[in-house]
Amino acid sequence: MKLPEPQVAVLNAASATEEQPIDRLAQAAGLKPETATQAVFELRDDGLLDVAETASTEYELTEEGRAYVDAGLPEVRLYRAAVDAGADEEPVQMGQVIGAADLDGPEVDIALANFGRKGYGNIDSGELSADGDADAGSDPEAVALVALANAADGAGAGDADGSDAADTDGSDAGDAGSAGVGSDEDPLADVDDDVLDQLVSRNLLDRHERTVRTVTLTDAGVTALMEGVEAAETVDRLTPEMLTSGEWRDVEFTEYNVEADAPEVRGGKTHVLRQTAERVKDVLVGMGFQEMDGPHADADFWINDCLFMPQDHPARTHWDRFALDVPPIEDLPEDLVDNVERAHREGVGEDGDGYHSPWSEDFARAIALRGHTTSLSMRYLSGTQIGDLEPPQRYFSVEKVYRNDTLDATHLLEFFQIEGWVMAEDLSVRDLMGTFVEFYEQFGITDVQFKPHYNPYTEPSFELFGRHPTTGELIEIGNSGMFRDEVLEPLGVEHDVMAWGLALERLAMLTTGAEDIRDLHGTLADLDFLRGAEATY
Repeated sequence: MKLPEPQVAVLNAASATEEQPIDRLAQAAGLKPETATQAVFELRDDGLLDVAETASTEYELTEEGRAYVDAGLPEVRLYRAAVDAGADEEPVQMGQVIGAADLDGPEVDIALANFGRKGYGNIDSGELSADGDADAGSDPEAVALVALANAADGAGAGDADGSDAADTDGSDAGDAGSAGVGSDEDPLADVDDDVLDQLVSRNLLDRHERTVRTVTLTDAGVTALMEGVEAAETVDRLTPEMLTSGEWRDVEFTEYNVEADAPEVRGGKTHVLRQTAERVKDVLVGMGFQEMDGPHADADFWINDCLFMPQDHPARTHWDRFALDVPPIEDLPEDLVDNVERAHREGVGEDGDGYHSPWSEDFARAIALRGHTTSLSMRYLSGTQIGDLEPPQRYFSVEKVYRNDTLDATHLLEFFQIEGWVMAEDLSVRDLMGTFVEFYEQFGITDVQFKPHYNPYTEPSFELFGRHPTTGELIEIGNSGMFRDEVLEPLGVEHDVMAWGLALERLAMLTTGAEDIRDLHGTLADLDFLRGAEATY
């Protein structure tokens, strides 16, 4: 029997009594893995080999995971610093504990996000309390990381926070390789699948799913070897020389195996949020809106004072806003500042009464990161940004805002807001509701519900809710209302204005089925989910 040379090499290396993985068979035959794989399937099709397939899952420490083997998980460090500071007895200032835990940059967000999730304690109004009964030394995620690192290093088990991982043999535990689940020496055999899933979602482990194929000789294969197998010369491509010489008539061409394994190629793609944002812009432009833009760091005057938000409102304290230590803004319209101050102190109209609370121009000029993009609306409605506007007008923006919120499944410290407003004669709440119905229908969302709400700057006001496609839960997706006279009169606007602020990330949750906003972007983003998310078009 004559066979192509790679098939002869594989046939001679195979065994009738021992299953061999293709990579080991390739090494024994002296072939590249892809060449051996093609030969194996060709021999299988000829009935000379049997191929068995089993699924295999391997985990490998990422660079961030390796770092935490040595330093400890951020939430574990935060918990231990909290206990050392006495937070297990009474709440301690969060900033003090963060400093003591030596957390830096993204580690702060990671620690805060996982501190409550693991039941280590609570964070409320900038104070942190710790559960003295929590066992951070046996943190399942930390134990799994150390077990994987120690298995790769050939070292003994260290503490769950990784404190002795670097002392095993003088080498860095960061050199940890990978481990397969289900192997005889599986360091992760006792680790719960949910823990592994969490570590993968946190980008501390890389998970590799692969199919292991093992090969054995069939009876026909054994018979062929006993009768003798010779190598036939084959070629894998047709050349101009073969055509001109006529050699192509006498050679045997290698068959192509379209079922052979190929390396996974992940091309770049537009992020889910960017897709959603671009879709939002297209929809609103199609509805006749124009786009606004403006500064991310702005005077508190534009962010809050123009919105008739009292300066002693809780949302304007350092617990909820990100104030910047920079010189105050100087170029504010003096007449507008006077009008806004008068509205705060005295109110607007015959029945206006104002707030009777302190109002400081210095505070109004102080600069902070905007907590909402309504600061852009104030700039445009006042005529400061592009000049005076005559009705009807429609404007929108899809921009990032910043709030000192507690991280959870529906809240982030920075997120994108869909700002919008319409200025026209004789607007009503029905106009506003109809705008939302038309907008959300473009995304396949037809079950939008409205709930009355209070805002200092709109009356009437209501919140919007949408139903999550997976959980069936109603989640808040926006806030809206009709701007009050106390907002419009100081700006010089004599017409009705309806306005809203919608959450881009929560819209993306409804369109993609994501159940946790942190899966979409940030340090805890679920890369597998983002890679597999369907396009919005």
